Amino acid sequence: MKVVKEVSVMQEISDYHRSTGRKIAFVPTMGYLHEGHASLMFSAKETGGIVVASIFVNPTQFGKGEDFDKYPRDFRRDAHICEKAGVDYIFHPEASEMYSNRPLTSVTVKEISDKLEGKFRPGHFTGVATVVAKLINIVKPHTMHMGSKDAQQNAVLKKMISDLNFDTKLVICQTVREENGLAMSSRNTYLTAEQRENAGSLYRILNEGMRQITEEKATDAEAVKARAADLLKELSPGIELQYYEITDNELLEPIPDPGSFKGEILISLAAKCGTTRLIDNIIFENNPKG
Repeated sequence: MKVVKEVSVMQEISDYHRSTGRKIAFVPTMGYLHEGHASLMFSAKETGGIVVASIFVNPTQFGKGEDFDKYPRDFRRDAHICEKAGVDYIFHPEASEMYSNRPLTSVTVKEISDKLEGKFRPGHFTGVATVVAKLINIVKPHTMHMGSKDAQQNAVLKKMISDLNFDTKLVICQTVREENGLAMSSRNTYLTAEQRENAGSLYRILNEGMRQITEEKATDAEAVKARAADLLKELSPGIELQYYEITDNELLEPIPDPGSFKGEILISLAAKCGTTRLIDNIIFENNPKG
């Protein structure tokens, strides 16, 4: 496994492997890796090609007052996990390498970026879309492997890839969870043991929403959302629910009558557990006639 820090060197490596007919599978990360990231690397390895993982805490997707400075970092540990997962190259640039020469260009995916997380983190998805567009142009992957926990991010990137004709396929992998259902995240390290246990309730209320829609054929999204909020108060009163929304999984349009909706439904949420903000979702196919 090799560590690459320069954009031009990574591009040369990718050009070489493409010229020899090798496929390139890419896993973009911000580091402080866990089992969820490793599962993405294993998915990338299954393509049979070269596996590249990036480790870059991207400053442009953090808003004012967010946790950029305290975001956990441990490159030596991350490199060990990458090597064990079969990664061939780690792209690990400095911010000055990624954003040199006072950049004036950004990528914005309108509409999708303004909803859900976009309301709480304005500008976040422009930072995400811009850095991923840059990473795609640097790594030049055939496939890019990402977890389904970041559903809105995936919707934004899928639209960007389609609209801008990137020669990269987005591969969405299943969310890896802790024993109590809490979605694995680098930010879970901020939680106390008690908070970590209580945060498992978030997955419970997502599953309850899915149950109401698929089994009870709930026709009122607001009632489903109210039940979820009540259940969270009952299970973990110390957690503050910021949003719990029922939408389609493409443009993230609200679904007022989910029980009658045919197709893929996304239930997504954000909540504060102490000072830590957590997101999660559940995606399922609904067939009202089934």
